[in-house]
Amino acid sequence: TGLATRTLSGQGWAFGAMLQPAAGALLLGASVSEITDAAIDFDQLPGLDGGALTERVRSAVGDAPSEPARQAAAAAAVEDALTEAPPVDEEGLLVNAVVEYVEDNSHVQRVGQICEKFAVSERSLQRLTARRIGLSPKWLIQRRRLHEAAAVLRTGKRPDLARVAAELGYCDQAHFGRDFRTVTGLTPGEYAAEPRHS
Repeated sequence: TGLATRTLSGQGWAFGAMLQPAAGALLLGASVSEITDAAIDFDQLPGLDGGALTERVRSAVGDAPSEPARQAAAAAAVEDALTEAPPVDEEGLLVNAVVEYVEDNSHVQRVGQICEKFAVSERSLQRLTARRIGLSPKWLIQRRRLHEAAAVLRTGKRPDLARVAAELGYCDQAHFGRDFRTVTGLTPGEYAAEPRHS
């Protein structure tokens, strides 16, 4: 939920896959809250044969990780492995919809708005998001707000940070600054001043 880094050294390549929010609990076979802010190895996922998948991806990529055909073969290996995971249930579909709603609607500033949209109580929503994605509904809103802030700060113009904070629903600039630094490791001003590469 805060800044996490992993330094990779040496030569080689890395392969990643973006999954829907509901996938975590299905692959873990338990509440995702048990692994929030933790790194786990593929081999620790009961819903996936991580060791076999790692070998299939390595074999598909071989010694040519930049070749599109090799990348496609690696992606196909991941997709094939995921077909063995349990199907998404109604609760998983709901959590996917909740996350999508928060990400796509900047007018959502309060947890109560999510509850109204999906006709669930605040406590039920908190339990759902904790169990299925390891996070609170409030954190989902905060994450989207901070993504929006980062987009504004990346424009290269010197933004009025108090105005940015207010537009994103923060009660004051200091609160916005603390949240932003927790997630990025930089103050909003430091982030805005960093050179951008195109």
